[in-house]
Amino acid sequence: MNQETLAIHHGYEQEGLGAMAVPLYQTTAYDFKTAQTAANRFALKELGPIYTRLNNPTTEILENRISAIEHGAAAIATSSGQAAIFYAIANLAESGDNIIVAEKIYGGATTLLTHTLKRFGISAKIFDSDNADDLEDLIDDKTKAIFFESLSNPHISVSNTDKIVQIANRYHVVSICDNTVATPILYNPLDKGVDVVVHSASKYITGQGLAIGGLIIERDELNQKLIDNKRYPQFNEPDESYHGLVYANLPFPIFTLRVRLSLIRDIGATPAPFNSWLFIQGLETLALRIKQHSQNTLKIAKFLESHPKVKSVNYPGLKSSPYYDRVQKEFKDGYASGLLSFESGSFEFAEQILNKTKIFSVVVNIGDSKSIITHPASTTHMQVPPKDLEKSGVTPGLVRLSVGLENVDDLIEDLKQAME
Repeated sequence: MNQETLAIHHGYEQEGLGAMAVPLYQTTAYDFKTAQTAANRFALKELGPIYTRLNNPTTEILENRISAIEHGAAAIATSSGQAAIFYAIANLAESGDNIIVAEKIYGGATTLLTHTLKRFGISAKIFDSDNADDLEDLIDDKTKAIFFESLSNPHISVSNTDKIVQIANRYHVVSICDNTVATPILYNPLDKGVDVVVHSASKYITGQGLAIGGLIIERDELNQKLIDNKRYPQFNEPDESYHGLVYANLPFPIFTLRVRLSLIRDIGATPAPFNSWLFIQGLETLALRIKQHSQNTLKIAKFLESHPKVKSVNYPGLKSSPYYDRVQKEFKDGYASGLLSFESGSFEFAEQILNKTKIFSVVVNIGDSKSIITHPASTTHMQVPPKDLEKSGVTPGLVRLSVGLENVDDLIEDLKQAME
């Protein structure tokens, strides 16, 4: 089935009363009925709900659905996009290891991966995901992951996924791609050979800024990469915290399973069932929304590109973009999602624009049905050191737009009056 159909039907069989809508299982625990059933589930001899920190029927439908739409083998939901990134890295690396992180990524991810994880003994090296020419030289025997974004936020650059995957596979390193901005409707990194995809479900998936959540999806053949791979003994040696369980011996996708049985079990950053239910509603209309977001954004990008006060526009849907050919070749119908940024030339002018918009709201979210305007240098990327900001292209005059679903002519008029 195609993605639009999977997003509406996959993973839910109408049982009992035949409810058309996916039921909301708002519960923390489950009655096993017998001691044997309880023991079997904890021993993985029988699959089923155990405790909502570990699994929940509503959340399971979300996981199965996003896995199908992303063309993956399995998925696991988390309490936020940041939690998804943390779990994906923590599943691979430990104190003394290093990860390689793209220069152009969301500021919160930069802080997590290059500063917070350092306190856990995991160091980060930075590479240029636009071309990945510097990636291979950064890999050593302690490298456990390569992290990048398919469409970066707020730079709106398009990573050279083919080259990143080629290098990662050559050295048997797991690649992780944040596909939040592109969404699985426009781009499927797993089809390109990426090992793991993460999402902030709080963005385009929910579509209305209703809930915080994250998702991790693993590639169909990731087991083969992890089994007998000396970089990842945690998948191949007995897990003392689970009675000597060896993940490599299990007949399941083992990356997300280990996140569930080891990390979510202990850390507990799991989504509320109601949030999972909201994300399911968002998935049903994602294919329609992301196309309209993309169409609106392209029109606004063309308007900004022609405006005399705008220095430059970052949007890969523009023919002037260095990423235009890559998007036309790799993204569905050449759509480039709903995020753009532009260089206003100064902090003062950027501040004026933010203060004068009437339809665009000054908010630090993206992917909402309502249009959003942000000054990254003073908000989402404020914690990033100035030298790193400059390297990644986040200047004092940079303005980021998350273009919503309003009438695009109204949005253009709003920006026009704000720049007068």
